[in-house]
Amino acid sequence: MKSFKFIAIIFILIWVSGFTECYKPVTNSGLPKRIKIVAIPVFQTEAKALRYRLESRFTESVIKEVLKRGKGLKVQGETKGADAVIEGTIRDFNFSGVLLDRAGRARVYEVTIVGTVTIRDLSENQVIYDNQNFTFRDSFEFS
Repeated sequence: MKSFKFIAIIFILIWVSGFTECYKPVTNSGLPKRIKIVAIPVFQTEAKALRYRLESRFTESVIKEVLKRGKGLKVQGETKGADAVIEGTIRDFNFSGVLLDRAGRARVYEVTIVGTVTIRDLSENQVIYDNQNFTFRDSFEFS
């Protein structure tokens, strides 16, 4: 009976160790190593419901994410001198209340942004990533 428990424990440990690859944290930007400077010009907009400073706020958010996730990457606004460029267009923007409080005021809002995003390697003139229907959706709570 003890040998069965021992074999079962060994089997479970070997089986579980096979899943360690699934949980590796992202430690790099996912871009080729030669890319050190990324240009992020202001995103364009085709959104029907224009919002105040939508393009600049969205571009600022993209820059913050690139700086946070792309360890060691330098970000600039112009393509001159950059190794890669992230370009995009905001095609649609929707902001709506999804949860009301007791007074009938919206407390939780859902934001949906649909756009296009293209990342190009400028040194080799090739597209690294292209999504013509990129959708960002998230909920935000206001107190």
